[in-house]
Amino acid sequence: MEEQKKDIIAYFSMEIGFDSTIPTYSGGLGVLAGDTLKSCADMSIPTVAITLLHRHGYFDQKLDSANYQVELPVAWDPLTKLEPLDIEVELIIDSKPVKIRAWKYDLKGQTNFSVPIYFLDTWVEGNSLFNKMINKKLYDSNPQFRISQEMILGIGGIKMLRALGYPKESIKKYHMNEGHACFLTLELLKEYNNDINAVKEHCVITTHTPIPAGHDVFDYGTAGKIMGSALPSNIGELSTRENLHTTILALNLSNYANSVSKKHQQVTQRMFPNYKINNVTNGVHSLTWASESFRELYNKHLPGWSLNPELLKNIFTVPKDKLWEAHMEAKSYLLEVVNGYHEVNMREDILTIGYARRITGYKRATLIFNDLLRLAQIGNGKIQLVFAGKAHPDDQPGKNIIREIIRDQELFRNRVQIAYLQNYNMDLARLIISGVDVWLNTPIRPREASGTSGMKAVLNGVPNFSVLDGWWIEGYQMDPLSGWTIGGEPKEDYMVETDPAIDANDLYNKLENEILPLYYNDQNGWIERMQHAITLGAYFNTNRMVKEYAENAWGIKIPEPNGIAV
Repeated sequence: MEEQKKDIIAYFSMEIGFDSTIPTYSGGLGVLAGDTLKSCADMSIPTVAITLLHRHGYFDQKLDSANYQVELPVAWDPLTKLEPLDIEVELIIDSKPVKIRAWKYDLKGQTNFSVPIYFLDTWVEGNSLFNKMINKKLYDSNPQFRISQEMILGIGGIKMLRALGYPKESIKKYHMNEGHACFLTLELLKEYNNDINAVKEHCVITTHTPIPAGHDVFDYGTAGKIMGSALPSNIGELSTRENLHTTILALNLSNYANSVSKKHQQVTQRMFPNYKINNVTNGVHSLTWASESFRELYNKHLPGWSLNPELLKNIFTVPKDKLWEAHMEAKSYLLEVVNGYHEVNMREDILTIGYARRITGYKRATLIFNDLLRLAQIGNGKIQLVFAGKAHPDDQPGKNIIREIIRDQELFRNRVQIAYLQNYNMDLARLIISGVDVWLNTPIRPREASGTSGMKAVLNGVPNFSVLDGWWIEGYQMDPLSGWTIGGEPKEDYMVETDPAIDANDLYNKLENEILPLYYNDQNGWIERMQHAITLGAYFNTNRMVKEYAENAWGIKIPEPNGIAV
């Protein structure tokens, strides 16, 4: 049993990504959760995390002979990374008892303060094979599995906390990282004798997506069959009368809700006009996402930066030649990997542009190929492109985008070197983000909620080249010399989508007339751009983000940063 403490933050997330060898995450949401918990550990905030153990991970991505994405189960053994616990709890799912066990991981911060993460697992002796497989893979599209997983996370998570020795009196706030954990509110209603205000006082919800499909909605017939008595008779008042809307359920039973960027706050407020949507702009964990060469640079010239990222605004005191050396070391390592595994010959003296994130239509990975002839003319011998990213298994258009990029790789072979790196994960992200010269982001505005990959890039002195959406509006306004925009200023009506032809034309113009001349003709000016990019890391980090959560959502005070980086 855990030692009982007071004022603990219980953080619930369907996925948590903090180590690529524990593959129970798919991308931005999970990695953000991992970065958040790392900062909680660094800042000694009493926190406990609940997530699911996905035995097949998200998936291993392979490209077949036709360059079509194939999804394979991830081969990993929880025993190699997690501590199995003997404690079990039980839920009734689809009228049958389901046993849930827990695995533990102690996430240690830089000052050796630990945040325990509990992975809930149904692969338990006594469960049917069907129930053992509930958690098999992340984001199963089958509604029966999806509802069951969310019951295990929310209801099972509360039961497990109690079994582990966390009474309700010890938890100050339950933080739901997206609506997947909303069923925890139903279990809390039972504990608080249906006192809605008592539950609201303890609950916080962060919503991450402006895309309606990102908010789970279930019909009451299916939900009632699977959830049984766990679904209260007044659920229509707690969610909606038409269906079980997980985000609305969480909003109705939380006293604080937030978006993940200022622009996303506007979009989310329009999506949910009956609720007050606050804003806490995302950040990234500085120590995690700085490459080895930049860690060494910062440790030498900006000691204490990893516990106090605000020190990064002093980057102008660092010798420019040392900054360039750190960048070229990271770039050399990336190109060594790229050339070693792909039929390309990328060079260190060529401007290298990186694009890596989930591959789906609205993120427009192929915008840079909008005019193939123009790209060939501008980039001939001057540009290299590195791509990576997975498409959701059910996203056929996304899979076709991957094939298009690889097709263009063949078309441009003698003019613009292009590489598509398979099986995108945290390690590959760190390699690409730190090793390219420019970070490209081309979503259809206003569909980018935040876009934390660009924040990771600036930690490594990589300027952004991005549509003004998500966090980049704030970043660019904070320092216009930290990168370049695509498509001009945001329109007053933030729900108006950007025109791909206008965006592509602006992308080509800035590549040809601003970015390439600066890179090839003015190294000193380019390094200054890198310095300005790094200053954004002083703000867009999870230490600042967690401090805002602590003060605005959790109601706790944390001390100012001190100590030296580990």
